[in-house]
Amino acid sequence: MGKFSNSVDLAKASLDVLKKDKELAAVPVLSAVSCGVLAVLFGGGAYVTLDRIADPRPGQDAFSPTPLTYVIGVVGLFVIGIVAQFFAGVLVAGANERLEGGDPSLDSALGTAMSRAGSLVGWAVLSSTVGLVLQSLRSRGGILGNIVASSLGFAWNVVTWLAVPIIIVEGLGPIAAVKRSAQLLRQTWGENLIAQGGLGILGLLLMLPGMVVFGIVSAALPLVGLPLLFLYVAVVGSVLAALGAIYRTALYRFAAGLPTGQAFSDATLGAAFGPKKGAARLPG
Repeated sequence: MGKFSNSVDLAKASLDVLKKDKELAAVPVLSAVSCGVLAVLFGGGAYVTLDRIADPRPGQDAFSPTPLTYVIGVVGLFVIGIVAQFFAGVLVAGANERLEGGDPSLDSALGTAMSRAGSLVGWAVLSSTVGLVLQSLRSRGGILGNIVASSLGFAWNVVTWLAVPIIIVEGLGPIAAVKRSAQLLRQTWGENLIAQGGLGILGLLLMLPGMVVFGIVSAALPLVGLPLLFLYVAVVGSVLAALGAIYRTALYRFAAGLPTGQAFSDATLGAAFGPKKGAARLPG
């Protein structure tokens, strides 16, 4: 089975789960709106703290950041990261409840995420800190820094790919969740790492037709095309985010030796996230 066709099968299985719990698709919308409002608030706060240069010289910026600008920016980054990771936890909690055979609701998913709030906050702080360090390396290290930061960022994303499901299901703290994620990946990922990006490729293919059609409409009728384009991207993005959470939760449960419900078969999950040669699948 090809990796992309297997990703399509996983997306279909995730969609079958989402059809039973359509309210999960609302979670990415809530996350996007919340993070957008926070970005505007912190962005506005950072803007008003800028030093304005009355007569900038040629090539000089008209605004200069102050220490308070950086403080507001960093605090905003952490707050937005915490909110985003909390809603990611809500999605995973709902998906996990369904895969366990339950019937999740927004209330039950929110309740589970709230019970793991401390760990989710810790994970968000850790993840945001790593992001800041990598960004600093990119901005100060030139071409070499860019290459190193990109490589480290890719490795970090791979190693921590299962961190949120582990926090939600196993109740571990952020550091322990990263170690557990690395352990599961080391023993189960094999040669199928590329399959992790399969859903992203599928999402891009779903986005492109609407972006092309509504982009053309926008060029002729901006007042009609732009709202339709925004709505299309928002709807498809929300569905893809929900599918991604279900997909990731199912792969975590498979890797940990937990049942994954009737929507996912071991053969499909194994092809996307199969055992490394010579390694046994982990027990639950």
